[in-house]
Amino acid sequence: MESLTRPPVQGTVYGTVLNDRPSLERMGAALTRPPYGKPPQAPVLYIKPWNTHAGTGSRVRLPKGAGRVTLGATLGVVLGAPATRLEEATALRAVAGYTVALDLSLPCASVYRPPVREKCFDGACPLGPRVVERDALGDPSSFTVRTLVNGRVAAERSLSDLVRPVPRLLADVTEFMTLEAGDVLLAGVALDLPQAGPGDEVAAEIDGIGRLDVILEGDLP
Repeated sequence: MESLTRPPVQGTVYGTVLNDRPSLERMGAALTRPPYGKPPQAPVLYIKPWNTHAGTGSRVRLPKGAGRVTLGATLGVVLGAPATRLEEATALRAVAGYTVALDLSLPCASVYRPPVREKCFDGACPLGPRVVERDALGDPSSFTVRTLVNGRVAAERSLSDLVRPVPRLLADVTEFMTLEAGDVLLAGVALDLPQAGPGDEVAAEIDGIGRLDVILEGDLP
């Protein structure tokens, strides 16, 4: 059985896809064809439920038959108060702080109605190593997110690539749903992600917040 440590947050975690320019460019004309029909007009969200939540140092066992997972390192925006119909100009007032998130997922070509099995296996959303207060950091768009596999940098991105920066994302999401204190909104997971498999030590880090470390394990024989 996997050995999962506790994350530094307790609320619901909402993920976001197609919120970065490289991913939209990669999808290109495919977004105008079925099943999509047109590029997204609102945030594309999914949920990482309670069973996926884990902390730094966790050992995450992959689902049966899974040889690889994608590593969706991103920023976790932690709400400090209930948030409904926020205004973009003042949206950050509802934020308590930030953490590092590593959205683990089985490789899947489609982002249309993200499938549960691929995104919701046990331990598939490590968070940590801590929550840093909002005012201790600068503009989230200036953050750089790095993904490491076995100690080597496998990917690096700047959150300046976000289509909806954090304040705009909060405003657009809370236009149609309330976020509660303690909930976490992932700023955006890209599509072109590194992969890792059983036995790999993977990490995600953001300067000023820290490094989140996880060990991947294979299915029991």
